Amino acid sequence: MKRQIGLALVLLAVAFAQPAPRPWGQNPNGIRVFIWAGLKTHGPGLHDYPQFLADWSKLLTDRGAVVNGALHMPSAADLEQTDVVVIYKGDAGYLTPDQKSALDAFVKRGGGLVSLHDALCGPDPANLAQYLGGGKKHGEVNYTLDAPVTYSVVDKANPIMKDMSNLTLFDESFYLITWAKDPGIHVLANAEIAPTRSAGDHKGEVVPQLWTYEHTVPGGQLARTFVWMQGHTYANFANYQIQRTLLRGIAWAAKHPVNELIDYVAPQRPPRPESAPATASRQGQ
Repeated sequence: MKRQIGLALVLLAVAFAQPAPRPWGQNPNGIRVFIWAGLKTHGPGLHDYPQFLADWSKLLTDRGAVVNGALHMPSAADLEQTDVVVIYKGDAGYLTPDQKSALDAFVKRGGGLVSLHDALCGPDPANLAQYLGGGKKHGEVNYTLDAPVTYSVVDKANPIMKDMSNLTLFDESFYLITWAKDPGIHVLANAEIAPTRSAGDHKGEVVPQLWTYEHTVPGGQLARTFVWMQGHTYANFANYQIQRTLLRGIAWAAKHPVNELIDYVAPQRPPRPESAPATASRQGQ
């Protein structure tokens, strides 16, 4: 009896050790994305990090990506299974020593980063610039608040910008950025700082709003980062041009074909089996 119980427990343990079934249609070879979001920090329709985690987990999965995510930084174990970390969280530059070590190891092996809106804020903008190409000092008056942001596309030939034009969004811009050097960023689109009260004398300055950043890390790996400075107004994530540009930027940062998420077509579900035919006895009733 004891032997039978022991065997049953072993079989039960094996059953529980099996991985969960893969969601239907998920591309097993897709881009492995971790969405690093955060708790909501602003009023309705603004900085909705949790909603982004929900919406873009579905959007990216539907586009063939393998998606994980949380309202905290991915662990070292998470990062081992990740091609690109998409960060939409305020002040992501506040890293503990262990978090910084995990992020350094991820970037050192060539992992990609995507920074959205105020993810590039923190206490040490020069350190953030090493990861993102640019960093913003937390607590510094350095924003336009709600204002028109009119893009001037700088690199029209870049495949990431295929669907982007000189459109205007109602959002927020930053203007005081500590930039990486040797190498610097590659600007995709600029905007003039709107003449808001908080912008002060910085109104009219031309500041990059979309850029890429490639740099070689110790060991020789090439690390990639894609940055979109907007996202203060959450509705702008649904803008057709913005959404397709972000999808391409994510794929580029992950070192996958730029159009992989755009062009993905999910397999069709097989037809459900028809109901079993009625038995002869039931047919005769």
